[in-house]
Parts: sequence; structure tokens; C-alpha cells
Amino acid sequence: MTVLEAVHEAHSATFREVGGRRVVDHYGRPERTHAAVRRVVGVCEFGYGVLTVTGDDRIDFVDNAVSNRVPTEDGQGVYALLLDPQGKITTDMYVYNAGERLLVFTPPQRADPIAEDWAGKTFIQDVEIDVATDEFATFGVHGPKATEKIASVLTKAASPDERLSFVRGSMGDAGVTVIRDDGLAGEEGYTVVCTADAARDVFDTLENRGMNAAPFGYRTWESLTLEAGTPLFDTELEGEIPNVLGIRNALDFEKGCYVGQEVVSRVENRGQPSRRLVGLTVETVPDPGAAVFDGDSSVGAVTRGIESPTREEPLALALVDYDVAGDLTVRVDGEERAATVADLPFVEGSDQSARLPAYPADDD
Repeated sequence: MTVLEAVHEAHSATFREVGGRRVVDHYGRPERTHAAVRRVVGVCEFGYGVLTVTGDDRIDFVDNAVSNRVPTEDGQGVYALLLDPQGKITTDMYVYNAGERLLVFTPPQRADPIAEDWAGKTFIQDVEIDVATDEFATFGVHGPKATEKIASVLTKAASPDERLSFVRGSMGDAGVTVIRDDGLAGEEGYTVVCTADAARDVFDTLENRGMNAAPFGYRTWESLTLEAGTPLFDTELEGEIPNVLGIRNALDFEKGCYVGQEVVSRVENRGQPSRRLVGLTVETVPDPGAAVFDGDSSVGAVTRGIESPTREEPLALALVDYDVAGDLTVRVDGEERAATVADLPFVEGSDQSARLPAYPADDD
């Protein structure tokens, strides 16, 4: 469950399950909170699963398992994927080099399976994998004033400038790690990590001290990321091949990665895929899985849709045949509703998502 359930309840939070973890859905009027994040800054408790990887061979071991290069320098991180033998995504993750250990942040439901799988592959390597989810609290700070917010409360360090780099400092009496995030909300953003027993004080600092930050939940996170064109694990990434989603930041094309017992070259992902992730403007908000049609032909399905608080119209992300463009229809409540392929991101904010889809034709 959330580390701060009682605190969120005092804020009149409504809860939901994400990856088996109880998290805040919203605090009431999520569209108003969405606007506050877009204009100023907000704070959300995220329900990551956390692994620690220690031992002399920790970097080589994880580097051989994931799709991107694990940083060798303390204070640096990377976004990466785990793929199955067919090259499909089984999880995404962030890997941070914290000196004597690696910290791996995963979707909450994936931490235990990854730890079990990796523990069976260490062989004679000096590697130890532990699930540390309950030891940490993780907060996201997002908005065009996020840097000012962090600067107003962080002591003993300056806020990091480079994406996925981090610094260690303090907020009040609590020690924290502050990571510059990769723009998933389409705004400046930071991840603040602390021990679970310091979570209450750190959340209070982020919400109320220095520059105030509006607390927000997962419903607002999903609307922010959809407007930013960001594919998420539970709705877009799981079970897909990376080049279908156009997420280049997770792939190092100069290395191979272990997929089961096979080594798969990154170059194999450079060709044009058969499908792609697109944005749609629609007449009515469609449900996930809603069929997308080009004339009488089914060409794909919606992954998620919202009533956009920023644009004040229904928007959706959909996986469709690669060459589909222009005017389409989406099936909503048994009826065909007009839809049009739209450029991503839907909303230009203070930063751009590192997962914004990019395809071969986009690079020409």
C-alpha cells in the first residue's frame, strides 16, 4: 500500500490498486489539480517496486540483462527494458548507480518476479539482489515551477540538471535523493526518494514548505502523460516490441542484451514496424481496447483515453497499423465515432517526454 495512507486520507483521497499496490487515485476535482500542475507544480507519491543490487559484479550483471547501458558512475541513471525471448517488453525500469549498490525502480508488480529471476542467474558472479520496496518512499514533483520548488526546500546540494542524474541532500531533517526525471508529464520533473520512516516529513515539505505544491494522484498522472504522448507500462508498453512504441531512449543500439539465453542486437529494432503508437482526437472518450477503423477495416485499438483538462476535448492514444493517418473512426458504446490522427505531444509543456514516440520516418 501507499507509505502515507493516513496522510492521504486526511486530504480526502480516493484510492485504487496499481500493480497490486494501493495508491491515490485523486483528491477530488482531478481536472483542477491537473491544471495546477500544468501552471505551477504538484507532488504525487508513486508506488514503485524497488530492488537493490550489490556485489562486485553488479554493473556487469544488470547491464547484460537490460536493453540499455547501466551507468558506471555514481549519481547517474538510465531508463531500460527487460524483453522476453520474442523481444516483447516484460517490464520497464530505471537503474541508478548509487555507489556500492544499484537501485532499480520497477512497476510495483514486477519487483518480486525480477528479483526471483535474476537470483537464479547469478551463477558464480558476485551479485546479491534484494527487494527493498518497503524501505523507501518515492515522490514525483512536476510542473513548470518544479525546479524552483526543489530549490526552495533542498539543502546541502543543488538540484541536478542532467536527466536521470541525482544528488543527495536534505529536506528539513530528512536525507533525500533527488533525481532529475525524463519529462514524462511534459513538464520539468524530479523524483524525490527517502526512507519510509521519513516519508511523512518529506511529503509535508514538498507540499507546504518553500513554494507550495498541489498534491495529485494517479488519475492526474495519467492525464498529464497522455497529453505529453508518453507510453506507460500498464497501458502501452507491456507485451509490445520496443520499435512499435518508438521509445528510443530505452535502447542502446550499440550493444546486445540478454533475452533468455539469447543475445539480440539492437540493430534489429531499427526497421519500420508494422504498427505504431499515435494520438487521436475523438468525438467521445473511448475505453481502452476500443477498436479503431479506417473505413470498414479494423486498423488497431485504443490504449487509453481522457477528457483533456488542458485542451478541453477528448483525446486518446492508440496502437494502429503503421501507415494509418488522417480521418478514422473509433467504436464507442457500439457506435462509430469520428477520430483523427494528431501529432504528439498533444500539449507542449516546459519539458518534452523522453518516451515521445519516434519512428524511422521521423528521423529523416
